[in-house]
Amino acid sequence: MLLCAMLAAALMYADARFTRMEPVRAQLSTLVAPIQWVVSLPSDVLNWGALALSEQRALVDENRRLREQILTLSHRVQRMASLTAENVRLRELLAATRERDIPYITAELLSLDPDPFTHQMVIDRGRRDGAYVGQPVLDAAGLVGQVTATSAYSSRVLLLADASHALPVQVNRNGLRFVVQGMGSYDALNVKHAPDTADIREGDLLTTSGLGGRFPPGYPVARVSSVVHDPGEPFARVTAEPVAQLQRSRHFLLLFPPATPLAPPEGELAAPALEAARAVSGALANEETR
Repeated sequence: MLLCAMLAAALMYADARFTRMEPVRAQLSTLVAPIQWVVSLPSDVLNWGALALSEQRALVDENRRLREQILTLSHRVQRMASLTAENVRLRELLAATRERDIPYITAELLSLDPDPFTHQMVIDRGRRDGAYVGQPVLDAAGLVGQVTATSAYSSRVLLLADASHALPVQVNRNGLRFVVQGMGSYDALNVKHAPDTADIREGDLLTTSGLGGRFPPGYPVARVSSVVHDPGEPFARVTAEPVAQLQRSRHFLLLFPPATPLAPPEGELAAPALEAARAVSGALANEETR
């Protein structure tokens, strides 16, 4: 050890005093470089491994966050699509009636009658909302049916398709009046007692006629799907398809009778009538004088 120390001191002195030691030092550095690389290799491997593991962990965490974000955004997109479709249906529903002419309230489907031989549904409007028996019910396309029973918070609606439901209609093209009755099928209605010579054709739109005072006039009910003429029979077999989406609609309108204008006071009516009577009396007197 002492010998090594003395040798190192001699080399240091020679390196400081003489320039000939530069090539020797360069050669020694070249010889020692592999040893230095081997000595530093474990440290470099450990640093590289730590960096790789940290990057991989960061990538895993980022991947997890991105997955959660994708799921959240996907849920929001699905909800947005549902809200958009509902908004479109509500806009169509509001466009199905004239707000200034007929007052209405909106309703939503609660349940359908499970009996296959009846076509009824329950909606979320009742007596507390003003619903009453016989009230017309529409969807965005046309007439759906009428209210047959009410409770405080819900009402039962009889659909057009029910075999016990009938209503007066007219052909929109020419004004011919008929009675349409359900046939127990969602896609077919029976036009009752249509004369064989009646001007009714496939594709004709049937609307409410307003007769009977229950359904306001002018609302679409059905479109004629077939007209069959039997020789020798007094009536043609006419079937129609409801225009309302009886099996798909979830939002509806409940129509109310239009408000009747208030009568003016008796004095306001009597004064014009009195003036008219005086004018007529004056005219008659002038005729007699002539």
